[in-house]
Amino acid sequence: QAVVDFERLGEHAEAFRGHDVGFCCLGTTRAKAGADGFVRVDRDYVAQAAELARAGGCKHFVLQSSRGANPRSRLLYLRVKGEVEDLVQAIGFDRCTILRPAVLLCKRQESRPVEWLAQQFLGVVSWVFPTAYSVPVETVARAMVASVLQPGKGKVEVLENGAIHELGKA
Repeated sequence: QAVVDFERLGEHAEAFRGHDVGFCCLGTTRAKAGADGFVRVDRDYVAQAAELARAGGCKHFVLQSSRGANPRSRLLYLRVKGEVEDLVQAIGFDRCTILRPAVLLCKRQESRPVEWLAQQFLGVVSWVFPTAYSVPVETVARAMVASVLQPGKGKVEVLENGAIHELGKA
């Protein structure tokens, strides 16, 4: 495990060398980091980490993004997620897998009352529509690993929420 300073990520290039596969789940919230901080973390840090990974020999990059990611979205969150998907794809990995989960179901240490309410509601909805609106983080993690262990379906593969649920069963 290597601890890096994302503000000086270029100084940590050695930590990104010698890995065949890179996994990225880096992200923050606008509420926690502000709009500029959100963009810096969710787009700039991710793209820079992907560039360092590629330069270090990484062949397959697995990126957790978001349902609805679109570089032309009016919503900052979805626009930034779409922009970083495009940036990571442009780096030229042999293989790139992008996961676009819906609402992530997880336990957090920090208090996010609105998110907690949404998770409670979506937890109930998932009994009727198990793959439509949410996904447990454990399922996303299993899908990320499974995506590496199976043959790819092209240079870039985008997995939407339903596919994440399926692959996460593996």
